[in-house]
Amino acid sequence: FHPKIICKRTYGKIKDILSTAEKILEGAREDEYGDKRTNHDNIARLWSAYLDRDIQARDVAILMVLLKVARAKFGHPSMDTYIDMVGYSAIAGELAHEDNQKHGDTSSKVR
Repeated sequence: FHPKIICKRTYGKIKDILSTAEKILEGAREDEYGDKRTNHDNIARLWSAYLDRDIQARDVAILMVLLKVARAKFGHPSMDTYIDMVGYSAIAGELAHEDNQKHGDTSSKVR
C-alpha cells in the first residue's frame, strides 16, 4: 500500500489497531500469559513434540497469524482478529530480532 493513498479515516483506524495491539502486548497479555519468549518457547516445544519436527518460538507467532488469516478468510472477523494479527506479527518480529542478537547477527534481516 502507499501511505498517501490512505484516507484520514482509515489511518485513524490503523492507529487504533496498532495502539490497541501495543497496549495488549505490554499489559493484559503479559499479565495473563506471562513472558512472550517463555510462552512461545513452551508452545514451540509442545508443537515440536506433536509434529515430530523442530518448531521455533517465532514460528509459533507466525503460525498464529496464519490461524487468524484463515479465520478471517471464511468468517466475519471482529476487529479483535486484526488486532491479534498485528500482535502476533510484532511478537514474531521481536523473537526473530532476539534470535538474531543471540547469534551475533546485528543486521536488520530476519533469518
